[in-house]
Amino acid sequence: MPEVTDADFAEEVLGSGLPVLVEFTADWCPPCRQMAPVLRELAAAEEGRLKVVQLNVDRNAATTNAYKVLSMPTFMVFRDGEPLRSMVGARPGRRLREELRDVL
Repeated sequence: MPEVTDADFAEEVLGSGLPVLVEFTADWCPPCRQMAPVLRELAAAEEGRLKVVQLNVDRNAATTNAYKVLSMPTFMVFRDGEPLRSMVGARPGRRLREELRDVL
């Protein structure tokens, strides 16, 4: 899964031509690790329609604080540089796809 940082968040997420799903994650977060295969599958299935990236909250405090992320995993969907939706907590792939249906 591609990782974004404070340094490239504006370019990779806000400036993306595609909608972007950002997982705010941490190495110490078991539910975040549980989501890894779900996100890989989603990224492969929606290639060309949705960009899926991760941001490590421990190493990227500026972006984490800017979007007021307090729990991991938090998923935020961005389109045209704007956050559209925020979802907190691990979830099955089917539920995640349903929550993203109107974004794609």
